[in-house]
Amino acid sequence: MSLINTKIKPFKVQAFQNGKFSEVTDESVKGKWSVFVFYPADFTFVCPTELEDLADLYPEFQKLDTEVYAVSCDTHFSHKAWHDTSAAIKKVQYPMLGDPTQVLARNFEVLIEEEGLALRGTFVVNPEGEIKAMEVHDNGIGRKADELLRKVRAAQYIAAHPGEVCPAKWEEGAETLKPSLDLVGKI
Repeated sequence: MSLINTKIKPFKVQAFQNGKFSEVTDESVKGKWSVFVFYPADFTFVCPTELEDLADLYPEFQKLDTEVYAVSCDTHFSHKAWHDTSAAIKKVQYPMLGDPTQVLARNFEVLIEEEGLALRGTFVVNPEGEIKAMEVHDNGIGRKADELLRKVRAAQYIAAHPGEVCPAKWEEGAETLKPSLDLVGKI
């Protein structure tokens, strides 16, 4: 069963962000757009390239009133240690959520039970806590932050413009479609 249009499940985890620890819950993420980016583990290989790519575009996500949450089954202490030792992770200013009890990985259905690690899963969540976009794939395949940013813009656009949809390769400012009987067979 797909998680699309379902509400995120209750959770309470610890985060590392900008040299501090804090608590993040399902309730605290509501009220603005959120992106949850699951990755297998700290101190690995593809993960720092993805998190650095997101760090480079983080200001663009913030302009969209969207918070980015990086999530692995490591602790928030591990996130701090990684942040302190990796040039790529030093750039990260968004919250890094520790999920050692694997509650988030289970809730978002990305947990690899036999390994205790998360798959590479990406979830766009609206201010009401509903999952509007998701992508899950094998851990050897890195993601591209600008495509995620495009998806957030598209999700926000259709939320603000009921009755319109964003076609393939849609970019902000481009034409959208208004599904209707007159459009059937014309594309």
